[in-house]
Amino acid sequence: MILVTGATGNVGRHLVGELLTAGAAVRALSRDPATANLPSEAQVARTDEMPLDGVTSLFLNPAVFWNGLGDLLARAVEHGVRRVVMLSSAAALDDDPSNHLAAHHLGIERAIEATGMEWTFTRPGEFSSNALAWREAIRAGEPVREPYGAARSTPIHERDIAAVAAKALLTDDLVGAKPVLSGPEPLTHPEMVGLIGEATGRPARFEEIAPEQAREEMLTRPYMREGLVDVLLRLRARAVDRPMEPSGEVERITGRPGRTFKEWAADHAHDFR
Repeated sequence: MILVTGATGNVGRHLVGELLTAGAAVRALSRDPATANLPSEAQVARTDEMPLDGVTSLFLNPAVFWNGLGDLLARAVEHGVRRVVMLSSAAALDDDPSNHLAAHHLGIERAIEATGMEWTFTRPGEFSSNALAWREAIRAGEPVREPYGAARSTPIHERDIAAVAAKALLTDDLVGAKPVLSGPEPLTHPEMVGLIGEATGRPARFEEIAPEQAREEMLTRPYMREGLVDVLLRLRARAVDRPMEPSGEVERITGRPGRTFKEWAADHAHDFR
């Protein structure tokens, strides 16, 4: 049995599908199983109950545990869980002690390593799905307002992250690995906005704003705190001169090229109409 935390999230939902297609038994966790809308083949349980009976492998999404793992890892060991695949972050490569995002992921990685269980830490960079934050502006015909328009990143499709996680859960190929995952091409946010416009057949514009204005706006969003906002802005500024290059790991691990942002925009065009 494979337990998937965050099963209704951008990555988790696709991972559940990948595992079921491969014939695996899946227990999917949701805060509200009644509205999870997951395949009937999956067992669906409440996140706060965290049932570990019969579980041999665990997909750990740390976004579900921002306030800490509690006794999850100790309970996993007691129940005989053999493997943990964690949705970590490329931010873990940053050794800046003020990077709260890096510290959060590295702390969980080290706690998992200390358990003696097998592990894999997938480390994706920017998710293509982060662009969903632009939905309201694009639907309203307003410009997407962001700082550092010249910054480049390599956005990765959530399906590719799920495919790598499935490989780590279903095979021994990635035990002890920390693959840095990226999309296949570096893009600026203005270029990404333009690709969304092409996919929807509607105008989509980008307007660069000052970092100070962006900070104020970001702090009004759910789950955004000052430390996290400052880290995200600092990483964005860094990407102007030092963009993350495509890692090639998705193709190496899955045997097929990573999906482009243009493909992601086509998959999600309905979200922006």
